[in-house]
Amino acid sequence: MPFAPVEDGRLHYRLDGKQDLPVLVLSNSLGTDLSMWDAQVPAFTQHFRVLRYDSYGHGASTFSVRESKIDVLGKDVVGLLDHLGIATVSFCGLSVGGMVGQWLALHAGERLAKLVLCNTSAHIGTVESWNARIEAVRQGGISSISEAILERWFTAPFHQREPGTVDRFRKMLEATPRESYLATCVAIRDADFRGEISRVRTKTLVIAGTQDKATPPEGGRYLAEQIHGSRYVELDTAHLSNVELVQRFSEEVLKFLVS
Repeated sequence: MPFAPVEDGRLHYRLDGKQDLPVLVLSNSLGTDLSMWDAQVPAFTQHFRVLRYDSYGHGASTFSVRESKIDVLGKDVVGLLDHLGIATVSFCGLSVGGMVGQWLALHAGERLAKLVLCNTSAHIGTVESWNARIEAVRQGGISSISEAILERWFTAPFHQREPGTVDRFRKMLEATPRESYLATCVAIRDADFRGEISRVRTKTLVIAGTQDKATPPEGGRYLAEQIHGSRYVELDTAHLSNVELVQRFSEEVLKFLVS
């Protein structure tokens, strides 16, 4: 199991695909690990060497008490690329992974060939909603909110059609260490790129979910309007669009990246 050293810890990562292909980084959402991208790997590795990692304190990556900010999560990615000796990548992030992508485009744009921002926004939720979630998890653990989170991650028809997948993601969510989950909640709560996102010059695709209550499509449309020359695609999904519409999601991402 490979790890890369980052500030105060280690990031677990995985590389799939031929070594001579360009690298595509996939960044997971809050409460998941790198396996959330499993369904994309067969298609993506036809064109890219795919680099997945467990974000800070998730999956097999370590956690220690340190500053909870998006720039710390962004610097983790830069540290991972430096550790692997990779100069330039395309980057695809979902939810908080998309916020990490925004930070990279603003602060390390020279490392990005293309950028895909999925089910994310320049500012997610409200301070009050994040504080309420943080308090609920502190009091009752992640299991006390997991049902509500899963209802936001997937549409009702998907729950009925794919109960095994939903259960797999429930276990993934509830296996996330409480303190790492809370630290990432704080990072998301305090991140706000609305005043600067228009400075992004990386070629960008924005993907939103029509039924996404966690990051509603208006947030995706705002990103597409602010980032010059970007493309916008809206899928009929809830929050985890890559899981709910595997083939369509993969096709849209590849159509953009290989064009």
